[in-house]
Amino acid sequence: MKKIIFFLTMASLAHAQAPTGYYSAANGLTGAPLKTALSSIITNGHQDKGYSGLWTAYKTTDIDKNYENDGSILDIYSENPTGTDPYKYTPGTNQCGTYSVEGNCYNREHIVPQSLFSEASPMVSDVHFIRATDGKVNGMRSNYPFGKVGSATFTSQNGSKLGNSTSSGYSGTVFEPIDEFKGDVARMIFYFVTRYESKLSGFSSGNMLGGSAYPGLQTWELNTLLAWHNQDPVSQAEINRNNASYTHQGNRNPFIDNPNYVDLIWGSQQPSNDTQAPTTVTGLNVTGTSSNSINLSWNAATDNVGVTSYLVYMNGSLKSTVSSTSASITGLSSSTTYSFYVVAKDAAGNSSSNSSTISGTTQSGGSTTPSTGCVSEDFENIPSTGTTSSYTTRTWTNNGITWTATDARTDQTISNKAITVRNGSLTSSSSANGISSLTVTTQLKFSGSNGTFNLQVNGVTVGSIPYSTTATTTTINNINISGNVTVKLVNTSTSNRVAIDDLSWTCNSSAAKQSNSIIASELQPETTDLQIYPNPVSNQEIFVKGNTEGIKKAEIYNLQGKVLQTIDQPFNRGNSIKINPLLQGVYILKLDHSSLKFVVK
Repeated sequence: MKKIIFFLTMASLAHAQAPTGYYSAANGLTGAPLKTALSSIITNGHQDKGYSGLWTAYKTTDIDKNYENDGSILDIYSENPTGTDPYKYTPGTNQCGTYSVEGNCYNREHIVPQSLFSEASPMVSDVHFIRATDGKVNGMRSNYPFGKVGSATFTSQNGSKLGNSTSSGYSGTVFEPIDEFKGDVARMIFYFVTRYESKLSGFSSGNMLGGSAYPGLQTWELNTLLAWHNQDPVSQAEINRNNASYTHQGNRNPFIDNPNYVDLIWGSQQPSNDTQAPTTVTGLNVTGTSSNSINLSWNAATDNVGVTSYLVYMNGSLKSTVSSTSASITGLSSSTTYSFYVVAKDAAGNSSSNSSTISGTTQSGGSTTPSTGCVSEDFENIPSTGTTSSYTTRTWTNNGITWTATDARTDQTISNKAITVRNGSLTSSSSANGISSLTVTTQLKFSGSNGTFNLQVNGVTVGSIPYSTTATTTTINNINISGNVTVKLVNTSTSNRVAIDDLSWTCNSSAAKQSNSIIASELQPETTDLQIYPNPVSNQEIFVKGNTEGIKKAEIYNLQGKVLQTIDQPFNRGNSIKINPLLQGVYILKLDHSSLKFVVK
């Protein structure tokens, strides 16, 4: 059955579907102010019914009443609008589960991938942009943005495609639904960037989201979705779903109720009326360097409508265009100084004045800090006293370092002799000249599962060392701690028996002294009630265990005491903090009056 298209005026469609006065606070507004007003309207009344609540919602929100009208799941990735569907799903009966081919089960498809917001609530369970779709196609779509496909690498049984993008402005991999549902997808994404506009700066972009409330989307994705919205107007199926979703969670999709809102917010008439340029970027600084890259960050500019992008200039020429307030400039020459400034730009093409110019110098081809060989232990001098296969405390001295291994045995080997630790640790005596990097070989013995040792320096965890049944050599770089150091490897398992061999570290005697007394005075040792996990961190996000309620400010420091990033009210969206890109190494997270060290892989 062909989708029914409704060509109704904004007023008649709104009053036909939404409660009287629901959108009255948005009357007379356009552009960013309209988007913000709608965000407030659809945030009020929103009830988070939880991730499992989606299965219940789908029994009313995602039922086919407009094509076959047979009570099956209406799946935009398998629905055939003009013929027989390739397969059908019974609500509640065919939920995923596992799948291997199309038709196995239906899943919960986040049209805006949940990885972009770290699976946080209430986004993770918001039915307005999470559809019941075939598990296999859902998996193939993965986290790719939506766009026009050129050469398809996968095509579903209803013609939805995955492949290279031919959408102007983006050449990566994209997913393209069939024409029948392109407008549906566009309006779901418009809903998302409106409902959560105040949170967008903390989300990952996924090559689709923008880093600011307005316009909320990257330019190429916005242009694609505007075309799809106009190409595929609101259908009765969307209206039915909007009403059922309103019943389920208490808010509505305004772009289904009032399709004209799309043009009033993002339409072509808006940029032509905007002649005000964004403010000049401030706070431009270098946050890290390597031998071939320089990382930059800056404060967000403001605009009467909204900043859409930042242009990063290097040595006077445009080097990169980004939507966030940081950039990593790569492909540079080692030991070379470069100059940078940044320009803010809005949707109308208005550009700010140039920011102040700063300089950054790439490192030499060697390590971060000059270092030399310092401590080396091959475990060949472990005493063989007593029963070598029993677990006890083992102590010995070699090359001026005294080692203590608890709950350890001495009869296992890797390259030759090794120390095997069970529910215990391996600890060195104090060594002068600091530590820059550490290398060690590990291997799981007997039965057990893969795991890690925590690497601690002076009682602070600075990294993790993996182990498995295969002998593995791991190097942790950029530890960069000067002065006297004690190194400790702690088995995170209470039962895995892990052999350790060929441990060494390089000194850090020539490292620059801490230039800011904050490292010694304000930043206290790692607290017991707060913990970073996992550590090392990845994906530019720090998760913190413990009572984070009431923490007003988070600061990221390097080990020279320089503040790299400040985040106010860091935990108002959950237990994680989004951070600017950092080079591999050790950093300090200061939370009001507490501090924790963390490692970036």
